[in-house]
Amino acid sequence: MMLYPAMNKLTSYVPNRYMLVNVVARRARQIAEAAEETGEHLTEKPVTLAINEVAEGKLDATHMNVVAEI
Repeated sequence: MMLYPAMNKLTSYVPNRYMLVNVVARRARQIAEAAEETGEHLTEKPVTLAINEVAEGKLDATHMNVVAEI
C-alpha cells in the first residue's frame, strides 16, 4: 500500500513522526474550527488538508507552537 504523500517527504518538513502527528492534528483542528465558524463546506477532511499543507511546504514544525501537554 502506497501512502501519499510519502512519509519521507513529510518528515523533511517535520523532524519526526510524533511531532508530525501533533502539527497535523493542531492544524486540522484550526481548519475545522474556521470552516465551522464561517459555514464553509470542506471538500476534503481537515486532516487531509493539513497533511497536504505539510507536503507542499506551507506548514512545518516552526509554524506551530508544538508543546507537550501534560
